[in-house]
Amino acid sequence: MLTLSNITLRRGPRVLLRNLSVAVYPGWRVGVVGRNGSGKSSLFAMLLGELAPDEGEISLPRDLSIAAVEQETPATPQPAIEYVLDGDQELRALEQALARAEREGDASGIARAHERLREIGGYAARARAGAMLFGLGFPSETHTRPVADFSGGWRMRLNLARSLMQRSDLLLLDEPTNHLDLDAVLWLERTLADFSGTLLVISHDRDFLDATTTHTLHLANGEGRLYSGNYSSFETQRAAQLASQAAAYEAQQRRIAHLQSFVDRFRAKASKARQAQARLKMIERMPKVAPVHAEAGFDFEFRTPRRLPAPLVRLDAVSVGYDGVPVLRGVKLSVAPGQRIGLLGANGAGKSTLIKLLAGELTPLEGEAQANPNVVVGYFAQHQIDALDLMRSPLEHVIGADPSLGEQAARDFLGGFAFRGDRVFEPVAQFSGGERARLALALLVQREPNLLLLDEPTNHLDLDMRHALEVALQSFEGAVVTVSHDRHLLRATCDELWLVADGSVAPFDGDLDDYARWLAARQSSAAASLGASESRNRAASPPAPSARDRRREAAEQRAREKPLRDALERIERELDAHRERLTEIERTLADPALYASGDAERLAALAKEQAEIKRRIEDVETRWLEAAEALEAARSGAAPVARSR
Repeated sequence: MLTLSNITLRRGPRVLLRNLSVAVYPGWRVGVVGRNGSGKSSLFAMLLGELAPDEGEISLPRDLSIAAVEQETPATPQPAIEYVLDGDQELRALEQALARAEREGDASGIARAHERLREIGGYAARARAGAMLFGLGFPSETHTRPVADFSGGWRMRLNLARSLMQRSDLLLLDEPTNHLDLDAVLWLERTLADFSGTLLVISHDRDFLDATTTHTLHLANGEGRLYSGNYSSFETQRAAQLASQAAAYEAQQRRIAHLQSFVDRFRAKASKARQAQARLKMIERMPKVAPVHAEAGFDFEFRTPRRLPAPLVRLDAVSVGYDGVPVLRGVKLSVAPGQRIGLLGANGAGKSTLIKLLAGELTPLEGEAQANPNVVVGYFAQHQIDALDLMRSPLEHVIGADPSLGEQAARDFLGGFAFRGDRVFEPVAQFSGGERARLALALLVQREPNLLLLDEPTNHLDLDMRHALEVALQSFEGAVVTVSHDRHLLRATCDELWLVADGSVAPFDGDLDDYARWLAARQSSAAASLGASESRNRAASPPAPSARDRRREAAEQRAREKPLRDALERIERELDAHRERLTEIERTLADPALYASGDAERLAALAKEQAEIKRRIEDVETRWLEAAEALEAARSGAAPVARSR
């Protein structure tokens, strides 16, 4: 299927891959793992023909169909579902051929097109695309929205659906879970289980890798090795390999030292010179065991909070939402030191809304939210990363947050987050997403919080940094509330799970495996209800209501929907305003005259505003989805009902 022979790839003076030889056979599911910068994405680029190796050869079958997730999405007015359907190129070609044959009256061409459409399941393609969008968190009302209306993270989901729509022999997925919530990750796992081709997936989510892979390709220090088994199996095998290699290396070094000792003692004696020379040759001919170069990890810890008041936050019968429209109702809970809560629920159900309420970024529409005067919130979310000043260095960020901190103390602190040497002086603009996430995490630790609110904290973090975060959270003395699609993090750091669903928040009685079963049953029930509803619509209906009754019911329905429609329209206007401003900023930043003027202050201000506008668009996008779901629920007569604890 796929063979790499002695591949060497360089990036400037740096060797990313050296003499890599790997064979991948049809049907294998290979997890590609390694630290950020180890060459994983470059390997995919070579397979797609976007990069050429400096040495070696890549062998692929001539007619191999490869699908991959595009990293850019055009701002097109095309409806989302049509964009996803475009992923099946043969389907689109058949649709065009059928239309052409019908225009020309070509009966045989029409028959051939219909026969091939039947063979590839073309008649069910639109339903399949809709199911993919629904599984990835798009409410049905958003399926016909223009692609241009979606923000960056949602466009990546569209690209993922588009790649899955393609019927490929080889599927390449580069960090597919980064922009997904837990529900979407579980859906993706089930979808990939039905994929019959060969899969190569880059991921730092070990539970996802365990569920989807049969082999593991580990890239480190410019080298690669293929292991049989999923990620957990790889970890066990690699630990045993490193231990064996270390023992063999130590034994060989003892043998070499013994031989060298004889040489050193008797080289000058004529009677022993021949024997000494023989031992020197023995050392030279000995196949050398390489020393173990385990990748240097890093760790950090959260500082002990200065105060631990109880409770830290208390919510009593709180309703919270946007523009007067509640997303959550009747929320009653308190958070005390030592609690470790994981939030579960579908995208748009209100998890981030609850986090913002606890952080004090939202005020209740009803009820009472009380935060202890001594609470210190450490809030980690995507907009914290976007809010970093791109023109400042990590050292400037840390000292800016605490001017009393000396340079050496600040550098020592940053070293715990793998910012060392001259790296502490470089502007954030030059950093990768993972490095920016590490810096945002460092600034959070620096606050000495007693309440940690983590909204998808592992995005852009590699496995080593995720492990360091897990260890740090386990010894944290304050309270933790986490939203994450990384089940390993949730299992390692959360003692209780809360479900955010149907407009309410309540303890979830079970573990993450129970949640996966609950979710699958809920989705299956929804699909069955939809099918039953369609069957009832096709069946004989009861006598139609009178015109007067219809007008009265329609008026009542419009009255119920009006505040929801008004809220949706306000959010759409807000989105349009933000997008217009973002377009203006990006047009200015693309103008060479800005850089020729040397106006660094204006450049920095524009870059900062650009990041802030992007953050606002993400927030408003989430509000739009929540408002759209509320309107859809009102139309279906299934308005959210609060559940008591």
